[in-house]
Amino acid sequence: MNQNKVQEQRLNDLLKAFQEDSDKYKHIQIPEGVDEKRRILRSLMNIRMPKKMADDVIKLQNEYLLECAKEKGIVRLSDIPVIKGNLSIWQGDITRLQVDAVVNAANAGMLGCFIPMHTCIDNCIHTYAGIQLRQECYEQMEKLRIKYGRQYEQPTAVPMLTDAYNLPAKKVIHVVGPIVESQLTPRLEKELADCYRNTLDLCAENGLRSVAFCCISTGVFRFPNKRAAKIAVDTVAEWSLEHPDAMERIIFNVFKDEDKIYYEEFL
Repeated sequence: MNQNKVQEQRLNDLLKAFQEDSDKYKHIQIPEGVDEKRRILRSLMNIRMPKKMADDVIKLQNEYLLECAKEKGIVRLSDIPVIKGNLSIWQGDITRLQVDAVVNAANAGMLGCFIPMHTCIDNCIHTYAGIQLRQECYEQMEKLRIKYGRQYEQPTAVPMLTDAYNLPAKKVIHVVGPIVESQLTPRLEKELADCYRNTLDLCAENGLRSVAFCCISTGVFRFPNKRAAKIAVDTVAEWSLEHPDAMERIIFNVFKDEDKIYYEEFL
């Protein structure tokens, strides 16, 4: 059986397993096309609450997602050119990067995005890491709620480190960026800078030598893209001067052409 057939069989078996795992969508009609099946599987994964899954299903999911990573193409550190010092810009899907850590723009609940097929980075990272990522985030948050109370939510700019599971990266660093409700303020700018500084501190503490930052707080968090890029570049450059040997590479991962232009300007 060729690899495409193997992967399609994995997809079919996973769909059946995730259907059986779901109370609400147990009897959903599965379409015939492979692309449609992939969308259904991703959606079932996206909406699934954190809970244990059978070991054989996890093993099958891991095999499926690792093959998905190969299909998308793994991008190694040596594939990414250095722009200045140890800084790089890379445009594309952050879930393809084989680095020590990728940064996830998380929400205060820290469990990922539950909107089926949403295009946010939180959804993408959780999808391609696998359901173990949500489970680990949940377990870490439960420990914090035991300590700080059941209403605890992750504060802005306080990063959380997890495994990356089926991503090419080794770890994921989840950080909640500031939300611009009406207008940009010095406090919000400081909080964004703290996201970058605290994440780099966490990398240094854990021996993570390469990290890819997403564009924290832009998009639905409404931080102006150009100002966000300037704060990111200035903060990372300042931190690097203070810790000259701590990081082998710091990557600014962008998705939009607009952000790429801003980072190129400031670097």
